[in-house]
Amino acid sequence: MSKEKKQTINLIQDLELLDKSELIQKLIALEEENKQLKATVNRLNGKSRLNTVRKSQKPFDFDKCTKRHILLKFYYLGWDYNGFVVQDSINNTIEDHIFAALTKSCCIEARESSNYHRCGRTDKGVSSFTQVISIDIRSRLKLDNQHKLNEELPYCKLLNRLLPSNIRCIAWCPVPTSFSARFDCKFRAYKYFFPRGKLNIEAMDQAVKYTIGEHDFRNICKMDVANGVTNYKRTVLHAKVVLHRPNFRNIPAYDICELNIKSHAFLWHQIRCLMGILLLVGQGKEQPEIILELLDIVNCPRKPQYNLAHELPLNLWYCEYEANEWYNDKEELMNTVKTLQKDWTMNTIKSVMIENMLSELEGLMDCNDLAFQSDPLLLGVQSRVYQPLMKRDTCDSLETKIEHYENKRKRKE
Repeated sequence: MSKEKKQTINLIQDLELLDKSELIQKLIALEEENKQLKATVNRLNGKSRLNTVRKSQKPFDFDKCTKRHILLKFYYLGWDYNGFVVQDSINNTIEDHIFAALTKSCCIEARESSNYHRCGRTDKGVSSFTQVISIDIRSRLKLDNQHKLNEELPYCKLLNRLLPSNIRCIAWCPVPTSFSARFDCKFRAYKYFFPRGKLNIEAMDQAVKYTIGEHDFRNICKMDVANGVTNYKRTVLHAKVVLHRPNFRNIPAYDICELNIKSHAFLWHQIRCLMGILLLVGQGKEQPEIILELLDIVNCPRKPQYNLAHELPLNLWYCEYEANEWYNDKEELMNTVKTLQKDWTMNTIKSVMIENMLSELEGLMDCNDLAFQSDPLLLGVQSRVYQPLMKRDTCDSLETKIEHYENKRKRKE
């Protein structure tokens, strides 16, 4: 059997493990990857046609510099990006832009030698108010003077001059060389913002409270067995669904609510899976106790097939560390506030304009039931006849997936 045929068989076997919603997501990802590849080819072809000759620059001599290990804190609006992490054949990720800025500013020589860690991964379309990375970075101070933070290189200013306006470095913090933004994070907190619509917020809050404590979340995440993840126990420290802000016209359906959840660490798509279930609870299609049933892996060892919640409202809101000597450049922080205020102004104008148009159109309707605001947040096709979660087709069990990838590994060996 040829190598290509073996690869095809392995691919088919992997696809057979996916449920319908996962197959749809994979097709969407492949379409996006295809667009990215075409864009890359066009860009490279364009560069090859350039006749201008650039002067070679003398490389920066990092051997003459001292270094220090620091945390860098970023916020980003992820709506226009392909997630945080650099990916093969897909560009325009947050990390792409951060490392382009770090290398162009000569803050680092190369990613591979920078002792780099990230606090968390965010998927395509997801934003963050507090993403933290740890890195070895160039210093203008000698080792015995590195406690003088106000005399150090203006890291935030250097990076923000080179970053897109919706990615900003807002603070930095000196830490020991062994300190890791990933492994030394005490907890991570996410927020998911959404309109009330017809949702029963009290029922959603009751449901999410059942996740607090240590549980096996294999039925409330996307299992990542292919990458070696076999432990799905996580401890949720805090979870609630609350009203974030009432609507300015005093129309409850337009209220903005939020899921606020905190844990030491999260699984792949854990929050979007959880939010997908909470939306069903809020719609009255499931009882809050559905969370307890899904967390009971003895009686529910296989995940029912259900849809993810939309990625746009999700934000990695806060990461907690024992390191607390965060340094802000006040002038640069003011510039960042102005940048974010500009984003707020433009987006709020759009929102208010749309809301006023809706108000006019709704006034023409002889109907009191127009609360569809939260409907777009549950991805996938919605069946006209609702099928309860516990009566749906299920995915393969964790044990089946582990066995499949173990056999695949043995075949390769």
